[in-house]
Amino acid sequence: MHTLARRLGVVVWPAFLGAAALETVVFAFVDPAALLSPAGGPLALSAGAVYSLGFFAFWVLSAGACGLTLLLGRSKSELDGVPRRALSGSER
Repeated sequence: MHTLARRLGVVVWPAFLGAAALETVVFAFVDPAALLSPAGGPLALSAGAVYSLGFFAFWVLSAGACGLTLLLGRSKSELDGVPRRALSGSER
């Protein structure tokens, strides 16, 4: 469980920071009051709700990118399921 919690933290924390930065940049140029609903009318959400939904959407997207980076950064032995203690010095 310790490894799972660590991996989750490695993914979620940078994703949080990335979402915060992306939120700042996007909403510096986009006015939530000017957004339209898919039907074409005005969006029936408050500015705070739009900011919150935007932040969580950015967080999910950033977490996906961070998770993919973590997955692609794994070594062959980790993907094969060989414990680190079983590795010889040349495979570390």
